[in-house]
Amino acid sequence: MTSNDIRTQFLKFFESKNHRVVESAPMVVKNDPTLMFTNAGMNQFKDIFLGNATAPYSRAADAQKCLRVSGKHNDLEEVGRDTYHHTMFEMLGNWSFGDYFKQDAIAYAWEFLTEVMKINRENLYVTVFGGDEKDGLAMDSEAYGYWKAHIDECRILKGSKKDNFWEMGEQGPCGPCSEIHVDLRDEAEKLRVPGRELVNKDNPLVIEIWNLVFMQFNRLANGSLEPLKAKHIDTGMGFERLCMVMQGKKSNYDTDVFQPLIQEIARRAGTAYGSNGQADIAMRVIADHLRAVSFSIADGQLPSNAKAGYVIRRILRRAVRYGYTFLGFKQPFINELTDTLVAQMGAQYPELMKQHDLIRRIILEEEQSFLKTLANGIGRFEDYIAKADGKNMTIDGAFAFELFDTYGFPVDLTRLMASEKGWTVDMEGFQKGLAEQKNRSRAAAAVENDDWVELASDTTQEFVGYDRLIEEVSISRYRHIKVKDKEFYQVVLDRTPFYGESGGQVGDQGTLSTDGGDVLPVVDTKKENGLTVHIVPADKFADLLRHAEIGGLRFKAEVDKCRRFAIECNHSSTHLLHKALRKVLGAHVEQKGSSVDDQRLRFDFSHFAKLSREEIREVEKMVNIDIRHAIALEEHRAMPIAEAQKLGAMALFGEKYGDRVRVVKFGESVEFCGGTHIANTGHIGSFRIVSEGAVAAGMRRIEAVTGAAAEQYCNGLQDQLDCLRDLLKNPKDPAAALQRLMDDNAALRTQVEQFQKEQVAGFVKDIAARIAQDPVVVQRVEADLGQMKDAMLALAKCHPDMAVVLGSPFGGKPSLLVCLGQNRVEAGKNAGTIVRTAGKEMQGGGGGQPAYATAGGKNLDGLDKAIATAAALV
Repeated sequence: MTSNDIRTQFLKFFESKNHRVVESAPMVVKNDPTLMFTNAGMNQFKDIFLGNATAPYSRAADAQKCLRVSGKHNDLEEVGRDTYHHTMFEMLGNWSFGDYFKQDAIAYAWEFLTEVMKINRENLYVTVFGGDEKDGLAMDSEAYGYWKAHIDECRILKGSKKDNFWEMGEQGPCGPCSEIHVDLRDEAEKLRVPGRELVNKDNPLVIEIWNLVFMQFNRLANGSLEPLKAKHIDTGMGFERLCMVMQGKKSNYDTDVFQPLIQEIARRAGTAYGSNGQADIAMRVIADHLRAVSFSIADGQLPSNAKAGYVIRRILRRAVRYGYTFLGFKQPFINELTDTLVAQMGAQYPELMKQHDLIRRIILEEEQSFLKTLANGIGRFEDYIAKADGKNMTIDGAFAFELFDTYGFPVDLTRLMASEKGWTVDMEGFQKGLAEQKNRSRAAAAVENDDWVELASDTTQEFVGYDRLIEEVSISRYRHIKVKDKEFYQVVLDRTPFYGESGGQVGDQGTLSTDGGDVLPVVDTKKENGLTVHIVPADKFADLLRHAEIGGLRFKAEVDKCRRFAIECNHSSTHLLHKALRKVLGAHVEQKGSSVDDQRLRFDFSHFAKLSREEIREVEKMVNIDIRHAIALEEHRAMPIAEAQKLGAMALFGEKYGDRVRVVKFGESVEFCGGTHIANTGHIGSFRIVSEGAVAAGMRRIEAVTGAAAEQYCNGLQDQLDCLRDLLKNPKDPAAALQRLMDDNAALRTQVEQFQKEQVAGFVKDIAARIAQDPVVVQRVEADLGQMKDAMLALAKCHPDMAVVLGSPFGGKPSLLVCLGQNRVEAGKNAGTIVRTAGKEMQGGGGGQPAYATAGGKNLDGLDKAIATAAALV
């Protein structure tokens, strides 16, 4: 049986048992804060088991794509090294929601395996829950009794709570389970050691293939159990493991689930699978990881540096590293394997086929990026190991952080490389380096900083800029800095209305003024180590230092309110834009970055295609409707993050949040945000998108303007249209008039080209007649010499002694042509050398082949002299 046959047979079997066959849920989980990826078949039915939803059917079956790479279910490090662990796998399952229970679940499983799949029942073992004294639970004699009707008692084993009692979490539905194991060993091994002694002993050939969970209890907060009102069945069977059994293999990777990919990898690597242990591991890793990454991208999760996106990037980079190190792939190759994957699985999972181009592009871009740094990073790692004394076999945490920070190595990749050499990594030191990075600017190396001059012992600072733009302040510290040969002072205030650049919003500008008339311009505001730092010109601050005692002065800090207002209009518009994009394009749209200043806004987001003109107009329309509705700002400055999530607040790409967060809400738009915003969307005035384009594979960028800038943009477009109307003599339909003009121009251009061809033909005919009298022809013509190459070379073939020199002022620019017959070339003449020399007479140059060359120039008055020079050289 092929893997596709096996999957189909499973679904058909349960369909015949009155189960609703449902589609696989996405592998990427979007609406469950406890999960990033679907890691079990029951995930999509979780609300039903919890009693939060009513099942639309009482029986269901499916083939669910799952990913296990983090948390409790983390198989990543085992992938490729053993025969049966995977990151991405399929789970075949059947469910009963308050319908049948243990007896039918056991009967269905046994019938499918022994009668449909025809697995030898002598190779099967089952386990039942053996009881647990702490929970006051007896052995599951009910399940034991039902199994006795199908299988010898010597093959029914009693399992512990660890193996045979399934729980969704610390609280909630749970119950005993019954596992079905299969013994794939050779007969001699079975005689030597009975299979029952190897069940749940991590033997790669005595493995669990199906788990039947009988949900009959509810775990309360105090740890006690109570019976469920409705009992459910939740089963899960490893599809890849079943294929191994049915195809007579001893490794999942030897089945047709993986072999097409593995053989394609082997072909590209120029090696045979099975000939080298480490290369085999690499091929298995790549085949497995390609599946995981491709399915994740198809479900909308792109590689990134955060959360689920980081998991996918880590998996892909792990595959690239194995190919690079053990198979010699120094160029991108994984993206090319997607053709094989789609051909194999696209019919069952059409999203693979639909998103094939996107998957390939994103993987290619990720490979190109990582390969650039991988070689250097691995070289640094090998040098580190080579220079070590061999006594302390621990990678220094600072070095691990250097690989992460400089070479883009995820730390788990460094740990993998270290483990292969018997080393460990100092993770405490790595975490320290990571924490330090957050508190410094990478650009600090390009900045010369003096020490801080402390004026106050209290270094705390209060930001008041959400509420007011003018505040009485004092300076608590300052220092001189030099940035790219420009000098400034950084000033820290005890309290400030100035917003420091962060979260994509630029810093405020304004002034610090004293009662004595001194005014310090604040040219920028930054955030550094948790403080808002105000940038002021060095000369102005130095003047103040010379005649005043800074520590005793009070200042009026005043933000440029017009600039702040424009910034806030643009920032609030990004929130409205985000909401509109998700409504128009789909919920897969997520913010990937933004930049907001007083002139415009830039918004990066995940999407797979160029927006159509209609989509752009619809997005603009929705934003402008929100503006006209004058939606008031609803702000929560210190909301517990759990409450914010319940409110629907959207966490943004790459951001990290504490226990309490600021939430900004404009109607249906709810986001975590620390930036400043307008009080009412009506203040924005208007919104216009000025550009939309690609930033990277799967990522788009919109730039837009608001308010007065939007008016200026529209006025500019209107001015261009008015100018066009004037040029076209004020037609009713400028577009149609312009099209007619372009059509007329094209027709005239065709006529001109035809005339030029006829003109060239006439010149060539005249030259041919002259060559018959004298092989050397020198002439000034009124023609485009660029049109004559083919005709001249054809003429040269017929006249090996000819030498033609033509000069032309066509188009107001001098040009020169020299064409020589074969005999003259063989005699040592070179047309390219001749035109380069002669071209200098008209302030130009050129070149070409020995038989044919041209030159152009700037000085039309030098054309005749250039012709004469070329003729003399001929």
